Amino acid sequence: MFQKIQQIYSLSKSKIKQGFLFLLTWLLLGLKKVLGQARYGKLESFYDQGLLYYQELRAQVQAYYDARVDKESPYYAPIVRIWRIAGKTLWYGIVYLLIIETNIFWLTGEMPSVDDLQNPKLSQASEIYSADGVLLGKYFAENRTPVRDFKLISPYLVKALVATEDVRFYDHTGIDFQAWAGVVVGIIKGGDRGGGSTISQQLAKNLFKTRTKKGFTKTGLLGYIPGLSKLIYKSKEWVTAIKLERFYTKDEIILWYLNTVDYGNNAYGIKVASKTYFNTSPDSLTIQEAAILIGLQKATTTYNPTRYDGKPLAENKAWKRRNVVLSQMVKAGYLKQTEYDSLAPMPIVLHENEESPYDGTGNYFKVAIAKEIQEWAKANDMEVDLYRDGLKIMTTIDSRLQIHAEEAVEEGMRSTQKSFDNHWSGNNPWIDEAGREIPGFVDTMAKRTEYYKTLVKKYPNNPDSVWYQMKNVKRKMWVYSRNTLGEEEKMMSAIDSINYYKRFLQAGMMTMDPFTGHIKAWVGGLDFKYFKYDHVKQSKRQAGSTFKPFVYTAAIDGPRDLSPCFTVEDAPYTIEIEDEGVKKMWSPHNADGTFSHTKMPLKRAIAKSVNTVAARLTNDIVGPDTVAYYAKKMGIKSPLKPVASIGLGSNDVSLHEMIGAYSAFVNEGMHVEPMIITEIKDQNGKVLVDFEPVTEQVIKPESAQLMRFMLEGVVHEGGTASSLLWGDGAILLPQGNNRYAHNFAGKTGTTSNHSDGWFIGMTQNLITGVWVGGDDRSIHFRTGALGEGSKTAMPIYKRFMIKVVKDPMLAMYKPTPFDRLDKRIVKKEFDCGGGISILPDSLQVTDSELDSLNALLEEPETQPSDTSADSPN
Repeated sequence: MFQKIQQIYSLSKSKIKQGFLFLLTWLLLGLKKVLGQARYGKLESFYDQGLLYYQELRAQVQAYYDARVDKESPYYAPIVRIWRIAGKTLWYGIVYLLIIETNIFWLTGEMPSVDDLQNPKLSQASEIYSADGVLLGKYFAENRTPVRDFKLISPYLVKALVATEDVRFYDHTGIDFQAWAGVVVGIIKGGDRGGGSTISQQLAKNLFKTRTKKGFTKTGLLGYIPGLSKLIYKSKEWVTAIKLERFYTKDEIILWYLNTVDYGNNAYGIKVASKTYFNTSPDSLTIQEAAILIGLQKATTTYNPTRYDGKPLAENKAWKRRNVVLSQMVKAGYLKQTEYDSLAPMPIVLHENEESPYDGTGNYFKVAIAKEIQEWAKANDMEVDLYRDGLKIMTTIDSRLQIHAEEAVEEGMRSTQKSFDNHWSGNNPWIDEAGREIPGFVDTMAKRTEYYKTLVKKYPNNPDSVWYQMKNVKRKMWVYSRNTLGEEEKMMSAIDSINYYKRFLQAGMMTMDPFTGHIKAWVGGLDFKYFKYDHVKQSKRQAGSTFKPFVYTAAIDGPRDLSPCFTVEDAPYTIEIEDEGVKKMWSPHNADGTFSHTKMPLKRAIAKSVNTVAARLTNDIVGPDTVAYYAKKMGIKSPLKPVASIGLGSNDVSLHEMIGAYSAFVNEGMHVEPMIITEIKDQNGKVLVDFEPVTEQVIKPESAQLMRFMLEGVVHEGGTASSLLWGDGAILLPQGNNRYAHNFAGKTGTTSNHSDGWFIGMTQNLITGVWVGGDDRSIHFRTGALGEGSKTAMPIYKRFMIKVVKDPMLAMYKPTPFDRLDKRIVKKEFDCGGGISILPDSLQVTDSELDSLNALLEEPETQPSDTSADSPN
């Protein structure tokens, strides 16, 4: 066996030598080509002279050696052997370290560069800040916020760390040879002397991931050989530790180390760990707390104090480990024995404050921010890792408005959901266009789930087993509660869960400054933990009557150049249309199924959301193409089909783009693109980019003022949103002598069968949009008395604005009367008469009274059979 190994070694040595000579020959030939014959000849001459000099010098040294050394001595051979072994060991060691350092022929993998050592990149959480300076949340793979100053950590931490991990830390230069000698002795004796890694070596391991890097270039060829890979990564840590000691002071190494450690419970670095376990900062840790965190480093699961909360001390491994650390401090002279005796019996006291990626407000807009940053980085050919780069992202969000918006959606949807559940009590809410229940709806939804697909793979030839698992196997699960705030635990099967969640109505809400495009609040749904789909930007639904302002804008600003007082007949209207190659008659209806048979001014028609007027205006006067042109010009980016029903909102659009498009009505015809990020900084505070508003003049200032004036009538002149100011909404009216001045404008919207309820409201400096509906369009109210936008979406807006008005910190957003139309700009006729003021206070009712009335309306009303968007509001 030994001879065979020797043969393989000799053969390998010979082959390597041949390969090296072959490589050297090719290198010399290449050098000859590069230098040319003349220069190469000179180089060859220098080499010959140098070789001759070396041979002469070696002969002189040999002669000197032979004259003074007794080769016949019995000690000669052993001494020479020892020197040769020492010399070869030194030589092989130097070559080995050279290979480790240079990664020659990709044998050992990459080493940290000088730049890496001088500017180490630590994985840090990126933080999101509101416009008013509040931390809104984080993105992180490792939740870490480094401490930047050594003075900001408790001296107890340093003493506990040094005493436990590296007692000679201040005496060595990266490698503790005495500790390694102890390890060797321990191995020989069969005992446990612990590890010999210094703090500097552990920092090298943590900082440069020497043991976890994967891939050929990271580990090298030899790194794939079991046993040898351990020697290689240990060697890398030794070399890196020595370099770190050259570049940094001892205090800086300790600070870096404490910032790199994983403390369990998703806490990386001492700052986050201090907050997670004790809800304090690193400089305020007590000696017991410091000992717990240092002891935790050995095994974050075994010694995690949260595992033993409430258990006897005899079973508490975290408590025992803390006392081991304290005893090490006694040995190192950092703690007196009497102090240890008083501290050791004390139990562990935790003040937990664990952070989650979902902590904070606005988890829906965090997803949107991440996407925008990725798109920006790609457009600028930059590599950005949002979860590790420690970016500081400054947003346009106002934390106070965001909280009010989330509360308004929560409260409003609780009320609407209760009405919806009462409305469908005893029946399933998924129905087709004819009002019939869709058969097999839940089973169809179930087949789309990953759980069902997994079961099909598990039982490929047994569908009965699949459905048994889906329908009969129940388990405990936390669900979003429809009765209380937050969540509750229930026993459910997979089918039960689908049945439960499909009965929820969803909502989206966004608030924006119409002059800067700054998004001030973004609520994408009920609860991000349970409903990930964003109904602000991701979702696109039919806009219903909230799309009508684009029809009226096209009429006023476009080639027809009409005025708000131009009249259009409100009477039955029928035209022939083509739908998927089939010609048919289209007859839009008004909400109440009646017609006034009068010519109605545009101003009155939009306030009352009369469908027949909008349909005539779209198809007979303006043209669907012109409507589509103006909608896109004003900011709608979704595809628009210029069909007959476009003016009634039959195309799918997002709440995000609708609010952006409405900005022109308040901003003198200037469209401003919604934006959510103002600035991005790197982890060192350097500004990477500043974002500026993107604006464009899209309609004439005169048209903008007239449209805003017309939309004021929706709220203030008996329009579809007049109930905004009823009951507790009276607080939204201007105070003093101007009490009935117009300070709101807006538009309600409802789609066919009440699948979507919309409201977009405008004040002098805020535009807010709300959408309410089921994730599936087949899930909706059966009656307009409950399902119209004025009954589902507008109450949420109302709750929000009441909260804003009552908040003294948000006085700048309190609605004030709009400016009167500027007659220097507005030349068209606009005072058409017929305006109706809001109802007097004596006839107003509260939202709760309205909810009670709505809940009584549980019988479905007969709806028009037409399936196109024809709801008025």
